[in-house]
Amino acid sequence: MLIGREQEQKRLLEALNSNEPQFIAVYGRRRVGKTYLVRQTLKSKLLFEHSGLAQSDKSGQLEAWKSSLTDSGMKNAETPSTWIEAFDMLKSLIKSSRRRRKVIFIDELPWLDTPRSGFIAALEHFWNGWASARDDVMLVVCGSATSWIINKLINNYGGLHNRVTGKIHLKPFTLHECELYLKSRHIAMRRYSILECYMILGGIPYYWSFLRQGESLSQNIDRMCFNPDGELFSEFNSLYASLFRNPQPYISIVTILASKRVGLTREQIANEAATANNGMLTQVLQDLEYCGFIRKYSQPGLNVRNCVYQLIDPYTIFYFQFIARNIHHDKNYWSNMLESPTYHAWCGLAFERVSMLHVEQIKAALGIAGVASVAYAWSTPATADGRRGAQVDMIIDRNDNVINLCECKFSKQEYSLTHEDESSIANKVERVSELTSKHKSIHVTLITTFGVARNSYSDIFQRVITAEDLFMP
Repeated sequence: MLIGREQEQKRLLEALNSNEPQFIAVYGRRRVGKTYLVRQTLKSKLLFEHSGLAQSDKSGQLEAWKSSLTDSGMKNAETPSTWIEAFDMLKSLIKSSRRRRKVIFIDELPWLDTPRSGFIAALEHFWNGWASARDDVMLVVCGSATSWIINKLINNYGGLHNRVTGKIHLKPFTLHECELYLKSRHIAMRRYSILECYMILGGIPYYWSFLRQGESLSQNIDRMCFNPDGELFSEFNSLYASLFRNPQPYISIVTILASKRVGLTREQIANEAATANNGMLTQVLQDLEYCGFIRKYSQPGLNVRNCVYQLIDPYTIFYFQFIARNIHHDKNYWSNMLESPTYHAWCGLAFERVSMLHVEQIKAALGIAGVASVAYAWSTPATADGRRGAQVDMIIDRNDNVINLCECKFSKQEYSLTHEDESSIANKVERVSELTSKHKSIHVTLITTFGVARNSYSDIFQRVITAEDLFMP
């Protein structure tokens, strides 16, 4: 059963029922459910299905291609020697089919593009020279290496330029969709625990599929992430190795960003990584952004070249905060860390990231869903004349001349504002107003789990957004 994905499913069905050739690219973060979406939507409509092999050379890929042709009903298929020959065999299969719609599904397409294999040229020849002239062919391709899909297919400036007729960017589940998923699997979990689970796993359905009935959240996380036999015990290295042929530069960047709450500019990243600030760094940052591990944003007072890069993938943040630090291989590490200073520091950071991933829900709760805006974290250092520095968890800079200065506070009860909080927020308002348009009003907004306790300081907040708001569809 598919949870959510209504628009993505609708797009696939529209292509299926079309009377024109269709070339659909489905892309998104690894484990986000791309293959499941295509299979559940198209099901028995598939004439040919194939998946690229991880870490395999050209000969291994072509051998697997022959096997997929055999599984699809081609008799006496032989292993092709080139990709041109492989696609010629696929043409023969299509020609022999009596189906009204010939649906071809190639999963993990980037893995087929091994060095000097000629795969892209063969795909181009197949589509441009033959399939695009047939109104009965629907080609669906998937890939977790999102940067490859975007650069080699969607933004291709060669023979495949503008050949993709539809693109589906499959994003992680929202909190609302995770709640629906748990209900579909008859797992009882209150929203506070769902939120905490999202802070650990993000919205990756594959990760959530390992949660078990009858176990508390802490028991589930200990088993999944800290037990050597756990499903996610080695996920970090597998994740990056599966997406990038040389994963080390990517791991180096996320390692640096894991300790930076607001993020770093590319120049700062280059300095900390002791690497050249060149095209290679551009490619690594772009790949990480396309795959959903980091995000890039601009801040007031900085030019476009000084955009900030921020780590936003909840699982990666959790890995560096806890899994990587479990040097004694404690199987109950998560349970033993609850209520520790490290745990509370992580809660604040992780809740900020979850809030940033649900900006649309926050805007809806504020009644500004239709107002154009940009959201970013922000910081500024102390000044020489003694004014304090400031760090803002989230700013929603709106086109209706309002700025929501958002404080994100994770709490197990109503958040109680202190005099120190009020002083800190007043300083943030002052510092933000120095770098933004004088025509914009600043609305101080609290984003927290259970709301705010009323006291002499709480009136500083003009709006309060709770976790309930983050669960909106």
